[in-house]
Amino acid sequence: MNKLKYFIAFIAIISIFITGCSNATKDEVQKIEVEKRIGNNDKYEDFKLIENKEQVQRARKLVQNIKWENAKVSMVRPPDYRFAFQYKNSETVAKAVLYELWISPNKDKIELVIDAESKYAQLDKKKSAELFEILTGGKLSELK
Repeated sequence: MNKLKYFIAFIAIISIFITGCSNATKDEVQKIEVEKRIGNNDKYEDFKLIENKEQVQRARKLVQNIKWENAKVSMVRPPDYRFAFQYKNSETVAKAVLYELWISPNKDKIELVIDAESKYAQLDKKKSAELFEILTGGKLSELK
């Protein structure tokens, strides 16, 4: 009989844990806030708010799979775009990482910097095009 009580208690604890984890997953749904540089200055305006779950997850996966270099870089101009992943639930507290994005002179690749973490990456053409389209809605190949 004691074994049955322990088994029931174990199942109850597991059920509570699973319920808690499924609620945490709802809080993890994010949005992406994108800012675009105005003119040649270091001034930005809100450009796009991405709340589509599939797009957010695709962008998140792309960024998570980047092989970042530890480097403090100094670019010749301010970033073309800046973006950050944000939690939709205002009660969720998390440190937002600001990604700075530059379009290469050939307009076929993008470079990303996380200044606060001294990280740098240049994406290949395919990943550049995919991330750029998610963030801006435009095609990297169509830039002039």
